[in-house]
Amino acid sequence: MKTLRVARFSVRYRPRALAVGAAAVLVALGTGVLALGRGDYPIAPGEVVRTLFGGGSAAEDFVVNQLRLPRVATALLVGAALALAGALFQTLVRNPLGSPDILGFTQGAATGALLVVVAGGSSAALAGGAVAGGLATGVLIYALAWRGGVQGARLVLVGIGTAAILTGVNGYLLTRTQLMDAARAVLWLTGSLDGRGWDQARPLALALAVLVPLVLLVCGPALRALELGDDAASGLGVRPERLRVALLGAAVLLASLAAAAAGPVNFLALTAPQLARRITRAPGPNLAASMCTGAALLVTADFAAQHLFGERQLPVGVVTGVLGGGYLVWLLATQRRAGRL
Repeated sequence: MKTLRVARFSVRYRPRALAVGAAAVLVALGTGVLALGRGDYPIAPGEVVRTLFGGGSAAEDFVVNQLRLPRVATALLVGAALALAGALFQTLVRNPLGSPDILGFTQGAATGALLVVVAGGSSAALAGGAVAGGLATGVLIYALAWRGGVQGARLVLVGIGTAAILTGVNGYLLTRTQLMDAARAVLWLTGSLDGRGWDQARPLALALAVLVPLVLLVCGPALRALELGDDAASGLGVRPERLRVALLGAAVLLASLAAAAAGPVNFLALTAPQLARRITRAPGPNLAASMCTGAALLVTADFAAQHLFGERQLPVGVVTGVLGGGYLVWLLATQRRAGRL
């Protein structure tokens, strides 16, 4: 652990975690540049970079900045948001299975979106319904798990049960929609970045701009104290339940906005924080490294979904589901061998 001092402020950091985060950022940006250059109108990586800085032709500017850049930007933002939400959940519940898609929050966002589809709402209303559904589910799960406080195992069990109920509700809602609306809803439920524009990216970018500094700089030290236990954290001047409510609210909001932008992309929130922790080999929540890893994973998965399966493009949720499901099986097997299950 080292300390960086700038004027009257000091920031503690781990060199390996910083290196891992920087490498993940480079992977994310490099894959993003490749994605911006691939397609029916191919552009060399050097020309893509030149176009991003305003030096390309009119055709290159249109293809890169208006057609392809919103999708890549949405992938980066959604990946970072889901990874941060997953890292917060896993730290607060002290369980590697703590993830928005396992605890029912993304299912709640899907329920809100499907209610909008059944009512015949627009795409903008669908995004609003997803956010409202995710937040309402968060309040419900917290209320059901409350017993003089929220204990991690209880929150996980209540979340899993709520997710199962909402999955059934979502299946029923799909049967109540028109065929074309149902097809559109199924694509969204799979998790897709197809056709994403700045309208989807801006709300998530604004939320990250506000929440990331608050979570990393304001709540980060208190969160590390909370890992020592509620009694120890209280002794250090931290109010555990108030902090837990604030961070759970931030995580639910991030997961809901990510679902509104790209649908409930499965397993990324579960996988990215665990991968970041294993690579950095550092204790603690690893919030910044998780965000960078999540952004790199999702933009890479979307690039693979577009270009590695022939002419047929896959929704990015299919790729993350396959990879994340395999990781979940491996994680459960590891936990069982260690005697934790």
